[in-house]
Amino acid sequence: MKKVNALILTGFGLNCDNETALAFELAGANSHRIHINSLISGNTHLEDFHILALGGGFSWGDDHGAGVIQALKLKNHLGEKLLSFVANGKLVIGICNGFQTLVNLGLLPGLNNDYTTRSISVTYNDCGNFRDQWVHLAADKQSPCVFTKDMDLADFPVRHGEGKFIADQDIVNQLIANNQVVFRYADKEGNPANSAFPLNPNGSVDDIAGICDPTGRIFGLMPHPEAYNHYTNHPDWTRQKETLKRQGKSLNDTMTIGIKLFKNAVDYIESSFF
Repeated sequence: MKKVNALILTGFGLNCDNETALAFELAGANSHRIHINSLISGNTHLEDFHILALGGGFSWGDDHGAGVIQALKLKNHLGEKLLSFVANGKLVIGICNGFQTLVNLGLLPGLNNDYTTRSISVTYNDCGNFRDQWVHLAADKQSPCVFTKDMDLADFPVRHGEGKFIADQDIVNQLIANNQVVFRYADKEGNPANSAFPLNPNGSVDDIAGICDPTGRIFGLMPHPEAYNHYTNHPDWTRQKETLKRQGKSLNDTMTIGIKLFKNAVDYIESSFF
């Protein structure tokens, strides 16, 4: 049986590729950690893969802004191939630094079928410092996002100094109208954070934590789903374990919401290409 091939980009300053590769493997895909130079040189061909994952880290040290140099490298050397990859119905996910890169590339938000123009930004946290914490997220059930199918609430960690989503109000209004705001920062019941710190760790406009393009096949978010690949990753796992134990259940029997996000992508490719 054919398996989904996921390309996890590695490179200068990126540091979440192993966790992202593991998450895709646990979700049933074949993971391939590929250095950006291998794509640029032509030793690896983007068209051989079904999913492209731009993971977290600090590409090129964020010296010219988060994700800026990586976006320029990809656009200058692989711009048309990226557009073809998307046009062929394949999937792209950008996590943290990867989200920043997708924004700089213009692949997000993709309004009016424009995948080259930058119209939003992810910038410095309002709190003025790097945040490393777990956050609660509320998902838009009406979103076309492939990765968040059947999701309601999710807990993932954030670790960033530049995570504040900003855009002109008309752009934000379009994203909301199109259900492209996939995740919002919330409290544990899923109620809006309403910009309250630390529920909203960076001051993002309208509590936006992640968005997709109109097709739902390109997805970017600041929190790290790959970091919730086992139930013991969660800071409250001992309480969750005891609660389920009293119900005759076990955490070992459940897939984390983090792996579920990647499995949704794998299932989509299997149903669309095989």
